[in-house]
Amino acid sequence: MSKDMVNHPPHYNNNGVECIDYIQQQLGDNFRYYLEGTAIKYLHRFKYKDKEIEDLQKNQWYVSKLIKELERLETKFKQELMTEARKFIE
Repeated sequence: MSKDMVNHPPHYNNNGVECIDYIQQQLGDNFRYYLEGTAIKYLHRFKYKDKEIEDLQKNQWYVSKLIKELERLETKFKQELMTEARKFIE
């Protein structure tokens, strides 16, 4: 069985905990900045390595994760705004 070095690199999983999940837990709402920076890193360095396609796939992975995180934050913001608006009305 081949290793999936883009979606689940084995060196980023320890005792069933994915490194990315731990980072998200530690950074909270600032996780978006980690994702953005990592996407930039892979986009910048792909042309300097011998695995260009793999680095571009990693860039795509981080950009997709960033989009999902921004959608989550937008939903969270709207919910918090509605909660505050209800308090104001009552």
